[in-house]
Amino acid sequence: MTLPGGARSSLVIMKILVSGGAGFIGSHIADLYIRRGHKVVVIDNLSTGRIANLNPEATFYKVDIRSKDIEKIFEIEKPDVVNHQAAQISIRQSILTPILDAEVNILGSLNLIECAIRYKVKRFIYASPGLALYGEPQYLPCDENHPINPTCQHGASKHAVEHYLHMYNINYGLAYTIFRYPNVYGPRQDTHRDSGVVAIFSGKMLARQHITINGNGEQVRDFLYVSDCALANLLALNETESDIYNLGSMYGTAINTIFTTLKSFTNYDLTPINGPSIVGEINKIFLDSSKAQRKLGWKPVEDIFDGLKKTVEYYNKVDKRQN
Repeated sequence: MTLPGGARSSLVIMKILVSGGAGFIGSHIADLYIRRGHKVVVIDNLSTGRIANLNPEATFYKVDIRSKDIEKIFEIEKPDVVNHQAAQISIRQSILTPILDAEVNILGSLNLIECAIRYKVKRFIYASPGLALYGEPQYLPCDENHPINPTCQHGASKHAVEHYLHMYNINYGLAYTIFRYPNVYGPRQDTHRDSGVVAIFSGKMLARQHITINGNGEQVRDFLYVSDCALANLLALNETESDIYNLGSMYGTAINTIFTTLKSFTNYDLTPINGPSIVGEINKIFLDSSKAQRKLGWKPVEDIFDGLKKTVEYYNKVDKRQN
């Protein structure tokens, strides 16, 4: 089966457990798996995920990834693959509550990994935050061999699980695919949280509210449309090796450019306020995804202009339905 960008998808039907499958990225991944004929089991505690995001064809369990009930779900469902998207994702929250961040991101992940070993899961797909892992870049774009020097607790906790997966692969044979994400954006991202600049700006612009840009707005980030992220997670089902892949556009976009582009799509006429920079955030970073393109046959389809336009159109429709 040919996918966008000429990539090929697996025709073998699998049962895939998606943690965080009611969340922003996880729900798009679950939808794509189901469209390709796979059976999907979603676990989500709905702390940030939403029932509205759930695919009706998925089997759903409302449960926290740290819960002992996770093992019972593995016993019942016996998934072939685990796709682990659930996490504490906020950099600010990780700084304020580092113990909670570690409990969710490390202990919660270990709970899933242990169950994956016990119930003979064939592959463990893991979402890691590429922009929070590398720290201030020593070179750009950052490839997978760039030194790991996180500047926030979130990056440290998520990276720890990469080491666990490597260890479980060597000691127990658990195959894994690790994706290091850039700033993923698009439909369903929460406009009211403290992370996700595209969603936050879009929501405030459509509501004609004042926007605060942290720092001078010249910070550069790598932005990836959510459907391109989901595509990589589909292609990982074809993997035969265990490996780490950056996802990204191969170039950076300034926050001020994101603001200006969204402003043109929303007819926003207010001047942004510049606030203080956020502790732990990187000044300039974007990722080299050539390895994923070469080995997985993946490449991003949506450019930033079209992706932002589609995102605003989505929020516009949601806003009209709610009023």
